[in-house]
Amino acid sequence: MKQICIFLLLVMLCSCEYFNVKKVSSETILKEELQTFNWNDVDEYPTFSVCDSTSTKQEKKACFEQTLTSFIYNYLQKDAIIVTHDINDTIKLNFKVTATGDLILLDTKIDSLTNNEIPNIKQLLTESLDSLPKIFPAIKRGQQVTTEFTLPIIVSAN
Repeated sequence: MKQICIFLLLVMLCSCEYFNVKKVSSETILKEELQTFNWNDVDEYPTFSVCDSTSTKQEKKACFEQTLTSFIYNYLQKDAIIVTHDINDTIKLNFKVTATGDLILLDTKIDSLTNNEIPNIKQLLTESLDSLPKIFPAIKRGQQVTTEFTLPIIVSAN
């Protein structure tokens, strides 16, 4: 009988560990979640209303870039740009689309020959962005987020 009582007492002392609950703070959960979070990718890319018919993420990205490029090309073709030398250059435009859908030109990388031939090219590019339709911002985990991207524009003039 004594042995059974001692056995039960030992079992009860050992079994108490099973009922201990570890408290996990919200900060620990947040840190773990942030480590698994991919900061370089979004669930949905920024888009224009004309891109609503596309279904996949890559198609929406391509539609956004194509629409943006065509607006810039159309604006540049409206102006009669006269050059003295042939130009074949790729201009790199660094953009930011804010969480509210505003497009901000951060930086432009323009070759010196292009800059000499078309001194107001940066102004023309900035003005072309003012005529854009409404942009819907990128979405990450159900939230509208700010995204940055680079868009190459090929300028060819004879």
